[in-house]
Amino acid sequence: MRALIPTLALTLGLLSGATSVASAQDIARGERLFNACLRCHDVGKDAKNRIGPHLNGVFDRKAATIEGATYSKAMKRAGADGLRWTIDTLNIYIQNPKNLVSGTRMNYRGMRKEKDRSDLLAYLRQFSVSPANIPEASASLLQQDAPSLHEETYLDGDAEYGEYLSGECTSCHQSSGADKGIPSITGWSQPDFVIALRAYKKGHRPHPVMQMIAKRLSEEEIAALAAYFKELH
Repeated sequence: MRALIPTLALTLGLLSGATSVASAQDIARGERLFNACLRCHDVGKDAKNRIGPHLNGVFDRKAATIEGATYSKAMKRAGADGLRWTIDTLNIYIQNPKNLVSGTRMNYRGMRKEKDRSDLLAYLRQFSVSPANIPEASASLLQQDAPSLHEETYLDGDAEYGEYLSGECTSCHQSSGADKGIPSITGWSQPDFVIALRAYKKGHRPHPVMQMIAKRLSEEEIAALAAYFKELH
C-alpha cells in the first residue's frame, strides 16, 4: 500500500496540472478571436465552405480533404505528404501559415501570442466529433520554437555559396522553375525559403526526405540557398 502512495500522488499531480492548463483556456475569448477568421472560414451548425473550408471536425482531419472546398496546389501537396490537422499542427499553422504550407492561399500573417492560439484552439475543439478525446493544448506545445514571420533573422546569404550547395535541391526541384509533380522553389522570397527549411529541420513539416536534408543544413547554408534561389527566375 505504501508503494502505491507516491504513484497516486504523482497521478493526482498530473491531473491537477492538466486541469490548470485547461482552465487557463478561455473559450468565450476564443470565439471572439475567431471573428477575425469569419471572412474565410465558417464553423458550427450548418457551417459551409467560404473562401476556405469549414472548420467543423478539423481536428485529426487530413489537409485538403473537405468536399467542395477550394485548395491551393501547395495545400493539396501538403495533404498528400501527410499533413494532418492535430492540435500540434494547427498551433504551428495559426502562428504563421507558411510554417507548414509555403504556397497557401491563406493570406494571414499569423497569431503571435500563445494565449490567443490556446483560446482559439479551445473554441474550435468544441466542433469536433469527440471533443473529449482531443488533448488540451499544453504550455510546452504553445511555446514550440516554430519559425515565424515575426522573426526577422533571415540572414544575408551568399548566393555563390548557395549555387555550390544547390545540386541536392535541383536533383528534384527544377532550376527552370517548372512546377510538375514537385513544386518550384525558384524566385522565392528569402523569408519564405528560410521559414520552409527551418520548419522541415524542426520536423514541423511531415515530408521525411526534406526533413533529412534540412537537418543537415546549417543556418549559413539555409541562408545561402535562399539567396541563390531568389535570384533564379
